[in-house]
Amino acid sequence: MKVDDIMERYLIENKQKWREEIATMPWIQFPADWKIQIIPPFGDAVVRFRVTLPSGAVRSVYLDARCSLGAVLDENGPIPYWEVYPHQGDVGRCLKAEVEELLRMIADEGEEG
Repeated sequence: MKVDDIMERYLIENKQKWREEIATMPWIQFPADWKIQIIPPFGDAVVRFRVTLPSGAVRSVYLDARCSLGAVLDENGPIPYWEVYPHQGDVGRCLKAEVEELLRMIADEGEEG
């Protein structure tokens, strides 16, 4: 990797406050029979991963901390949210701290879409 590339990445990480995200990132206890694949956070997601459930169903999950991929807003502006796809024939969303809801949406196998 070239020095210019490293500096460019550093500037982006600094501007988007990646290190500050660590302090607010929730802990997630996944069920033991789920397979988790961590993938690069493309498209301005902060975190991305895929889950294969025991049935073989696959879920794509990302955390959007800046509402740059969609929008969850309140009177103060953007709210960080998780998105799960597919979920009930569409996408499912919950707030960053709503870990139990995130796990429920990932596990939900109704209407695969």
